[in-house]
Parts: sequence; C-alpha cells; structure tokens
Amino acid sequence: MTEQQSYEELKQLCLDHSAVGFGVANLSSIRTSDFMLPESVLGELRFAVCVALRVSPTVLATLEDHPNRLYEHHYRQVNFALDRLGLALAEHIHRLGHSALPIPASQIIDWENQRAHLSHKRVAVAAGLGWLGRNNLVVTPDCGAQVRLVTVLTDLELKTDKPLSRDCGECRRCLETCPAKAIHERPEDFDHLACYNLLKEFQRKRYVGQYICGLCVRACSGPATGCSETPGQPTQTH
Repeated sequence: MTEQQSYEELKQLCLDHSAVGFGVANLSSIRTSDFMLPESVLGELRFAVCVALRVSPTVLATLEDHPNRLYEHHYRQVNFALDRLGLALAEHIHRLGHSALPIPASQIIDWENQRAHLSHKRVAVAAGLGWLGRNNLVVTPDCGAQVRLVTVLTDLELKTDKPLSRDCGECRRCLETCPAKAIHERPEDFDHLACYNLLKEFQRKRYVGQYICGLCVRACSGPATGCSETPGQPTQTH
C-alpha cells in the first residue's frame, strides 16, 4: 500500500465517524521540545494524524456570559467521541502492522501553562486543518474554532499535508467576546494566565465542574467571521 493509499484509508475511516477535518504532519516539521512525551517515543512515531470533530453551534448558542452545564456535558461527549475515534485509528494502524499512539483529546498536565502531552493545535496547523487564530485556538475554514481535536502518532508512512496560508483577517469577534481580556491582536500575545484565572472563577461560582469557557469558540463560527486567504495559495480540503 502506498503512502497516498494509506492516507486515504485513514481519512475515510474518520469521515465515516463524522470528522470535519483530517490531516497528517511529519513531526520533523513541528517544534516538539515543548511536548511532554519522551523523545524516544517522538523519534519512532514520526507521523501525526490529526482529526477534528465539530462542536455543536446550537449548544454554543446557549452560552451567554459564562459556560453552562449543557455546554460542559457536550464538551465532554465530543472529547469522548474523539478519544474513541483515536482508538479506532490506532487499532486500524495496528492491523496494518504498524505502531500507533492515540493522544487524549483533552488531558491537560499543566493547567497554568495549558500544556498537554503534545499540542493538538500545533499538529493541526502543521497538518493543514486550520490556522492559529487570535483566540489561540485552531480556526478551520468551514467551522471556525468550533472544533475539537485528537492526534494519533504513528510510524506508518503517510502522505503529509501543508499548512494553510490563511489568517483571521479583519475579524476580531473573539476579542470583543473574551471576558478575561486574554485575547489580543497576535496569537502569541494570548494571556494564558488571565484565561486560566477566569476558568478558575467560573468553577468557583459552580457554573461548571471543570476549567472550560467556550465564549470565544461561540464567537468564531467559520467563513462568515471574515477570515482571509492569501491570494494564489491553495486551500486544503478535508
């Protein structure tokens, strides 16, 4: 089986599970120094398969100025579905005679710095699913930031995708929406600590039982937000 055939087979499996985004990146194209995985693991599993499932815009529409229990439940269920999809991908790759490591969709190890085993966002950008928006989230062409991600690392040789040449353009809805004022003009200026402190406040007020918000996700719904594409650059389709 060729790299292209393996890619298409995995992609179809994900589409059959309602994925709205699929891409593959070579870890050599990603800065892995911040990943909280042993270098021995990263050295063997050189390919990262990243998959996106959509967060319900109807559920997000129930949010006002703080997260609610309905969104919390939906958030958990989407993560559960992603973990099941990651497991299905890994099992399929194992049947092909290769190794695969599914990374949990939402398992933060360092909350203050918002770090996990690896950055699904960084992988998604490298794999062409979207770009890093001002809200410090992956913004996809079709669903905006209203997606969640899972990654499977593998040694199966796969065709890889290219990053998109796009950005948020003139859209600043997330800046206007963020109650923590954590979002600024540049993604790299995102105030992680301000965001984290507000998540703790939401939990203290018993709005939800975990550190989530969702307000900037609700504000970023896709092409209608005014995101721009660099002329002449191809758009990745998934």
